[in-house]
Amino acid sequence: MVCPEVIRVPAKVRASPPKAASKPPAFNAQLFLDSAGLGRTVVKFRGKESIYAQGDPAKNVLYIQEGSVRLSVVNESGKEAVLAILGPGDFFGEACLAGHTVRLSTAIAIEPSTLLVLEKKEVLRVLHEEHEFSDRFIAFVLARNLRTEENLIDQLFNSSEKRLARTLLLLGRYGTHDHPPKMLPKVSQEMLAEMVGTTRSRVNFFMNKFRKLGFLEYDNGEIHINNSLLSVVLHE
Repeated sequence: MVCPEVIRVPAKVRASPPKAASKPPAFNAQLFLDSAGLGRTVVKFRGKESIYAQGDPAKNVLYIQEGSVRLSVVNESGKEAVLAILGPGDFFGEACLAGHTVRLSTAIAIEPSTLLVLEKKEVLRVLHEEHEFSDRFIAFVLARNLRTEENLIDQLFNSSEKRLARTLLLLGRYGTHDHPPKMLPKVSQEMLAEMVGTTRSRVNFFMNKFRKLGFLEYDNGEIHINNSLLSVVLHE
């Protein structure tokens, strides 16, 4: 008897499960601010080079990667006032986000500086979509507003000596996350006088006094401040 031929049917091949879509990398605010990309460009400026002028169209926000920037305003009679000296980690030009179409101040690089220029629409996008960035940006804006109030109180109630000491500490970024480099950006005594609201001769007098007391040191044209300068601000 002939056995019937057994036909083996191959087992059904199971379809491989679809691969899970890879998740995009988590947003990193510092990496975002340290690199160029869609809607953001890294630009370098020479020392004393204008970044934008008062009255220019306001179309972007800027972030300082390296260097320092001076913000100032000029009134109708041509008198200039220094608003702030900014350094690495600071934003400026953010008034465009509040609807301002022109620059309210003039921004000049004090020294060779590297800036990240962010288009307004890109800033608005990450503010809405990325909590890490929005938290950081809002914290900066709040700190800037608080410092403006402190500056007003300083001008109203403190002596020019205290105002100068506080200005030097702020320029040395005392109390910031990099706490602090303790080396001041290259600012003239005329600029310090504008920021403090006094004369150059008074600034020169107090700078010499601070040096004799060991609150600051001169080294090849650079000014290094010591934490002991804080005692001038705290002294009643």
